[in-house]
Parts: sequence; structure tokens; C-alpha cells
Amino acid sequence: MSILVTGGARSGKSGFAERLTRKLAVPQQAVYVATGQAFDEEMEARIALHRQQRLEDGFRWETLEEPLALTALLERLSGSGQTVLVDCLTLWLSNQLLAVEERSDRQQRIESEIAALEQGVASFQGTLILVTNEVGDGIVPEYALGRLYRDLAGRMNARLAARCEQVFLVTAGIPVELRSREYLL
Repeated sequence: MSILVTGGARSGKSGFAERLTRKLAVPQQAVYVATGQAFDEEMEARIALHRQQRLEDGFRWETLEEPLALTALLERLSGSGQTVLVDCLTLWLSNQLLAVEERSDRQQRIESEIAALEQGVASFQGTLILVTNEVGDGIVPEYALGRLYRDLAGRMNARLAARCEQVFLVTAGIPVELRSREYLL
């Protein structure tokens, strides 16, 4: 089963995804795939804090840090019997964009990575929980690279939501399951 958890920044989506992982994981352990990269001291401190919180929360997390090769990692974990939490896809997307930022074919390369991830999610055997951000709910970015990122994130989220059995939107700390409320035409 694949589950997508989305929402705005600091909406409570990661906390909800962690609680959901604890509930679904059998035995009481799971793989935590962290996609963040420390490009500055502030991000380094955030990553360190998250590592420490996972160590102290009493749940057995196996943390794997994978900023770029997420699809290959999911292929290796598929069928392992482990519950897998990925936090977060928009950081992974940002990493992908930064890796090819100077290339003229960057959009095509990233869309190819998103398509591969979509297939990886669709074929994943086991419980997979994905965290992402709704970056398109805010203002239109001033710069072309920001607009490209926003557009890619929106398309990625829609494609992955279509592949997930459950989709949760978290706003103000309140998770709402969307798939069961989906209006089909």
C-alpha cells in the first residue's frame, strides 16, 4: 500500500506521517528515508535535530539518507517487508533540480526522474508512506527556476497521488484523507 501525505510548510504533515508509520509498521520498526541535504548551517542543524528526535522517540527507525537516488533505493526496499517512510519528495525534487540546474534539458531530465519515481511507487511491494509539500498554494515565484520547481512539484504530486491508495492533506495539524472524498466524473 502506498500513501501520500501532503500539505504546506509546517502544517504537521511529517509528524502525522511518522505517527501513521508507527501505527502501520509490523514489527515496531520502519525505514526512514531522509532526502534533505545540508547546504548551509541552518539545514545542517535541522537535519541533526531530526536525527536526534528519531533516536529519542522510542520507535526503531532505520534512517537512510538518500538525496538523489530515491527510485533505486525504493526498488531495493520493495518486498523487504519493512514499512518505508520517505520525507520528503519536494526536497528530493529540489536536489534533482539543483543537480541539473545548468543543463538546457533540465526539465526533461527531471520529468524523466519523476516518471521513474512514479513507476517505483506503483510497483512498490509493501507499505510506503511519502511526504510532500503543496508548494503551488502560495505566491507565483519571481524567478523562472522557482516557477519551474513549483510546476514540477505540482505535477509530481498529482502523478504520485494517482498511484497511492490513500492521500492525506494536512492543514493546521489536521489530516484529512482525500481519496475517499474524491469526486469522480
